[in-house]
Amino acid sequence: MKKQLISLCLVIGAIAFAQSTGGPRFGIKAGGNLSGLTGSDSRSKLGFYAGAFVNFPLSGVFSIQPEVVYSQQGAKLNDRYFFGGIFTATEMRQTLEYINVPLMVQYKATPKFYLEAGPEFGFLINAKFKEHFLGESLSRDNKDLLNTFNFGAGIGLGYKFTPNLGVNVRYIAGLSKISKDDLGDSSKNTNFQFGLTYTM
Repeated sequence: MKKQLISLCLVIGAIAFAQSTGGPRFGIKAGGNLSGLTGSDSRSKLGFYAGAFVNFPLSGVFSIQPEVVYSQQGAKLNDRYFFGGIFTATEMRQTLEYINVPLMVQYKATPKFYLEAGPEFGFLINAKFKEHFLGESLSRDNKDLLNTFNFGAGIGLGYKFTPNLGVNVRYIAGLSKISKDDLGDSSKNTNFQFGLTYTM
């Protein structure tokens, strides 16, 4: 028991020393998405994101921040008609669930305000297409029709109210198609994020 207490104290002391000397700092983040798809007859869709990050200082003003984030994205599609307009499908929406790995370079413009930019690598874990047709709500899994890897570029800014609590705004533009090549669809993800960060 004594050895375990000593080891715990050493770990806590090492973490405190690393943070006091500008070492890496861990954190969590969560917020809302306003996502969409380019090149399609669609509207933006609300979703959410949550994840964790590590901030590595490179100098007094620059740092690099890798993240792992669950992100619910997609879009609402406008109505479409079948058989000469006799039947209609309404309330159509494409939901895409990603595990995203952004790699942000941050520039501290002031002690509390920073700018950021960098690539984002996404891995599709779930995809569902929902619609209202002939009085019924239908849902089907269409992950097999989509690319499981997504590449994008993000740009954003943040403000820290305290050394621990802050707010972050980020826009991510998709650079790779979401559909597989044989579908002939060139739609790409777009995503606007707004949320809170907590740095430990």
